[in-house]
Amino acid sequence: QVQLVETGGGLVQAGGSLRLSCTASGRAFSSNPMGWFRQAPGKEREFVAAISRAGDSTRYVDSVKGRFTISRDNAKNMMYLQMNSLKPEDTAVYYCAPTGSYYNTSPRDYDFWGQGTHVTVSS
Repeated sequence: QVQLVETGGGLVQAGGSLRLSCTASGRAFSSNPMGWFRQAPGKEREFVAAISRAGDSTRYVDSVKGRFTISRDNAKNMMYLQMNSLKPEDTAVYYCAPTGSYYNTSPRDYDFWGQGTHVTVSS
């Protein structure tokens, strides 16, 4: 079983930046591709970004391309989401999760979830 803890959320003005972290414990972190999702109030959980096992391949939802960067440090069992040029529509609870393929963009294809970290972007 993998335990996941997301941190780094907070309140930021539009145009600002935040760096989210995902700490994994349990089974080998490096054995899975990983992803970030977000869920705004009243909306479904949405794919944000994913990264391959080795961290050499990534993919993003179109709305964050050029603004967000996903990365991982397998030696530290950590994954990150650097979020720049934040917009009010980025406001959501952000979650990390492992998956079988970094091509997966549906929440159904992700195995476990952390408790999430709240990101609020004010206009």
